[in-house]
Amino acid sequence: MDLASEIARTLLPLVIVGGIAVFVIKRLEHKYKKGSLGKKKSKGAQNLLDSLIPLGMLSGCVVGILLSIFSPISLLSAIPLGAGIGFLFGYFTYEIYSKKE
Repeated sequence: MDLASEIARTLLPLVIVGGIAVFVIKRLEHKYKKGSLGKKKSKGAQNLLDSLIPLGMLSGCVVGILLSIFSPISLLSAIPLGAGIGFLFGYFTYEIYSKKE
C-alpha cells in the first residue's frame, strides 16, 4: 500500500503537467491552422505577447520553489507542477492580451 501511494505521489505531477501541456499545444495548433494567432502592430507589443507563455513558466517555477520551501511538498514535484500551472496561466494571459487592441 505504501509503495502504491509513493508511486502515485511521484507520477501525479507528471500526469497533471502532461495534460496541461497537451491542452495548450493543441489549442495553439488549432489557432495556428485557423490563422488566428495573436498579432500586435508594434514590435515591442508582439515581443511581449510572444514571451507571455515562457514568463508564465518561469514565474510558476519560482512559485513552486517558494511553495516547497514553506510547505512539506517535495521540491522535485513542486518545480514541474509550478511550471505546468505557469504554462497554463501564461497561455490564458496570451489569450487575453492578444484580444486587446
